[in-house]
Amino acid sequence: MNRILAAASAALGESLGRPVDLGGSARSQVLRCGTTGGGTVVVKAYQDASGFAAEAAGLAIAAGSGPDLLAVDHSFPLIVMSDLGAAPSLADLLLSDSPRAATEGLFTWARAYGRIAVAGAGRRPEWERAYTAHARPGPRRGFSPDLSDLGEILPEPPPGLDADLAALGANAERYRVFSPGDICPDNNLLTPAGMRVLDFESAGYHSAFLEAAYMRMPFSTCWCVFRLPPGMSARLEDVYRQEVISIHPDLSDDVLWETGVRRATATWIVFMTWVLLARARQRDRPMHPARTPVPTERQLLRHLWNSLLRELDRSGDDLPAVREAVRTWLDETSDWNVPDLPGRVVEVWVYDRQALSTMEIVVQYR
Repeated sequence: MNRILAAASAALGESLGRPVDLGGSARSQVLRCGTTGGGTVVVKAYQDASGFAAEAAGLAIAAGSGPDLLAVDHSFPLIVMSDLGAAPSLADLLLSDSPRAATEGLFTWARAYGRIAVAGAGRRPEWERAYTAHARPGPRRGFSPDLSDLGEILPEPPPGLDADLAALGANAERYRVFSPGDICPDNNLLTPAGMRVLDFESAGYHSAFLEAAYMRMPFSTCWCVFRLPPGMSARLEDVYRQEVISIHPDLSDDVLWETGVRRATATWIVFMTWVLLARARQRDRPMHPARTPVPTERQLLRHLWNSLLRELDRSGDDLPAVREAVRTWLDETSDWNVPDLPGRVVEVWVYDRQALSTMEIVVQYR
């Protein structure tokens, strides 16, 4: 921590002290630090140089959508950012007892990422220059899930799986938009000035389909996952879609959109199966070690597989080998005997597609 403080102070040109550990991850450490003038800033130090470069470049491209970038130390590496304070995250709202706040937060979240995508349109060369300026030699950590090695979770792959996975990989490259990357609810603060994004470690230009799948599933890679009321995910998805159509008009085609988001959903579900299944076979665990209420890993996996199977069955003959893999996982875990994924109290609002706004509350859901 002393090393972080010294490097951050030198980068900022101002002595920092009174550090408070805000957590982070295996890839980074995040501190709130006091300034000599009595204010606070946030310092983020990285183990992963690729994540550092993506975040420093992403904050520059998405100025106003996250904290302000105040200083950078390439040698440490670390960045100093403005402090967004103690506003609740979208995850906090979803776990709260306020259906209206949770609903408004969800629509704000979906619309915000559509607008971030639009604001980044045509700026990919600028992004690449910024990333290169901050990057160290070595591989770039990507955002798209890596589906190259499923041996541990699928020792006998069904015929045609390689072709299906190739189709998912190709789909993940289409209709790129700028995104901070990990758009999970706990990475979004609902501040008095609007929603602000906390995590840009996976920022870059990614498929709009991968982003939209976060609304459909919902929350592709998150611990804070619950069933939403019927129709809610579709409304969130449409809010996002209406924004990105302005930069990718082809996405107004319903068949193209449906196929793309379905395949992106399959991509995330196969990836999360790779992340969770081996350990879930050993024993069940909550998706978060401290927050409640949250689903368990087995609950989430069973929910994801059943949801994807229903989507694929409705699609006709799309991704037959992935469908067979999902059936295999469901059969293998039929003795888990876990309850359905829980729902949350959320208000479903009538949605005005042209005005991009919710109009009136019609039902509550638990």
